[in-house]
Amino acid sequence: MKILIIDDEKNIRLSLTGILKDEGYTVISFGNILEGLTAFEDEDPDAVLLDVKLPDGNGIDTLKQIKSLAPQIPVIMISGNSNISDAVKAIKLGAFDFLEKPLSLPKIKITVAKALDFYKLSLQVMRMKADTERGWRMIGQSPVMQDLNHLINRVAPSNSKILIVGESGTGKELIARLIHMRSSRADKAFAKFNCAAIPRELIESELFGFEKGAFTGADARKKGKLEEADGGTLFLDEIGDMEPAAQAKILRVIQEGEFERVGSTLTRKIDVRVIAATNKNLPELVRKGEFREDLYYRLNVVPITSPPLRERASDIPLLAEHFAQDLAVELGMKIKRFAPDALLAIQRYQYPGNVRELKNIMERIYLLCDKDILSVADISAMIPDAGPRGDQGTLFWQETVAFQDKKREFEIRYLSAQLERFGGNISKTAEALGLQQSNLSRKLSELGIR
Repeated sequence: MKILIIDDEKNIRLSLTGILKDEGYTVISFGNILEGLTAFEDEDPDAVLLDVKLPDGNGIDTLKQIKSLAPQIPVIMISGNSNISDAVKAIKLGAFDFLEKPLSLPKIKITVAKALDFYKLSLQVMRMKADTERGWRMIGQSPVMQDLNHLINRVAPSNSKILIVGESGTGKELIARLIHMRSSRADKAFAKFNCAAIPRELIESELFGFEKGAFTGADARKKGKLEEADGGTLFLDEIGDMEPAAQAKILRVIQEGEFERVGSTLTRKIDVRVIAATNKNLPELVRKGEFREDLYYRLNVVPITSPPLRERASDIPLLAEHFAQDLAVELGMKIKRFAPDALLAIQRYQYPGNVRELKNIMERIYLLCDKDILSVADISAMIPDAGPRGDQGTLFWQETVAFQDKKREFEIRYLSAQLERFGGNISKTAEALGLQQSNLSRKLSELGIR
């Protein structure tokens, strides 16, 4: 770990350097702000010891600059003639600690160790957050996905109820999580309750919690998903399968913000945002008397449709690449690449199981195909309808495919063939096609042709 010292007193710099090097740290030190800030940007230290009074400026102002450059780096302020207001100001600006001269060397060692532990923990949290955000990232640039992303951004800051509808495997939970992550409740809990996965007799106790002795086997009090989500978001997945009795109780939660645990008469207040999802036709269930009409209209404040994969075929190459990267890390394998004919085979399949089915197919390919660059022959057994077809079937077999998707398919095939004709030389290919090399390079990148 590297420590940066900025202090105009040479003896203090030497003393601090000595004890910190004895602790195994790399230490760099400077006597003024200009050199110190230059070193901060060039050397990338893990912690800073910064004097308040310096010959070319004020350490408090320097603290602001450091925090604007790298907010996560811990800064320990040191001063020989400070006052309480300086200390308070420094802490408010993000200083890790404020130490007065003459410095206690044992305390310096303890404070630096704590600061570095805090820094390492901050980095872990940042990595975990980045991994979480990557795991719940919307993949796709098709018009329908751009519209969906725009709608999510519009509704996320509000507390409005959301009803997400769509086929299985289209990413309804992803939409719910993105709404939560982009809302003011993002730092609170996101509690998922699958109404179809819980046995009917357990739905109420799992959702609302229960008191000790409420029923056979209730040996202790337990909070339900509703209380877990207090202050945050409750995601009711497969709401169309919810029991009528539970429907009535969740309606009360939405209307009045209160509930009782199973076996209790104590009414509890709750603050949750409710997002529901279903792959069923709720208006039809309402018509049949299988779903409460008043609950449907309470939930359906902002309806969002999760589009099936066949309606955004242009996103399939992006999704395939995303899953390929994730699977390579998960399975400890090299990233597999797809030849143009293989990518077309992946793209032209209809995917009745939607994105979930595409992910399963990609995992199947990783487990069963040994090559790093795959042709259509290598994956034909993994994907339905991936086998060879005549020219009519290969390019025009989908009767209802969008024009832009079919145009993309043609461009991939045509440009791949022309590149092969000129031995992969982009300059010669562009000249033969009457295109500028930069335009061709950009087009190849857009189409994913390597």
